[in-house]
Amino acid sequence: MTNKEIKALISLLDDPEIASQIQGKIQSLGESIIPFLEESWEESLDPTQQQRLEDLIHNLQFEGLQQRLRVWRDSGGENLLEGMWLLNSYQYPDADLQALSRAIEQLRFEVWTLLRPDMHPADQVQALNYVLFRTHKFSANTQNFHSPANSMLHLVLETRRGNPLTLCVIYLLVAQRLNLPIFGVNLPNLFVLTYQPDDLAVLPFYINCYNRGLILSRTDIEHYVSQLNLSPNDIFYEPCTHLDIVRRALRNLMMSFEKMQEPGKSAEVAKLLAILTDDTTATDTDPKEDDGADE
Repeated sequence: MTNKEIKALISLLDDPEIASQIQGKIQSLGESIIPFLEESWEESLDPTQQQRLEDLIHNLQFEGLQQRLRVWRDSGGENLLEGMWLLNSYQYPDADLQALSRAIEQLRFEVWTLLRPDMHPADQVQALNYVLFRTHKFSANTQNFHSPANSMLHLVLETRRGNPLTLCVIYLLVAQRLNLPIFGVNLPNLFVLTYQPDDLAVLPFYINCYNRGLILSRTDIEHYVSQLNLSPNDIFYEPCTHLDIVRRALRNLMMSFEKMQEPGKSAEVAKLLAILTDDTTATDTDPKEDDGADE
């Protein structure tokens, strides 16, 4: 369709007798029509028409997000930054993936300047902790813990405040670019990281980013699990996948919207989660609580 034809089509939304058919036609054109809808919104003085246009824009963006999330899933879900950016784009469709990458790269560079080839793993972690928690002052957003903003990676990078998962994701993305063997761990109610040394003489240990990078032993994790009256399970101690991390981030966001009394948004996030969840393989041990239930 030409630009003139598209604008003529959008103008027909004013006709209540054919508005529903026109909406269907517009939906079929996909996200490429969004700039024309935004232009019409700016030109309209009718609040009802503006709301109709806003709903169409959101529906188109949401359909596009679902498609991109399927592509990410089908590619193996290996790119954690992309997965978190896709979640981010639910609330902020204009979020820039490259801007997120540049922010992570800056943190990586600052840590890299402190690292030495002969450093012990614990000292490497202390270098990460110094840059993230002392220089940049990343910390827990305890005042507004259930805010959806805590799941938005670009906002956490800007405000330096987040929940356990997003703080861990930033830490993990930086560590990956430094080729450090650090991975996510799906603990119930709290997401942590684990350092899995290549040197068999060094025991694996855990990192609690919600407590400024506190180093924990396996015994500490076992004690935490026992306090929750749960039976030991491998997923509480072993690395999880990036797909697991984004699924958990979506659960957190879904719960945030529930607590903020926004059931419509919670339901939409549930649809995004369903794209990444295979119900035939889901288990009761998959942590479903949000990451701050015990904080």
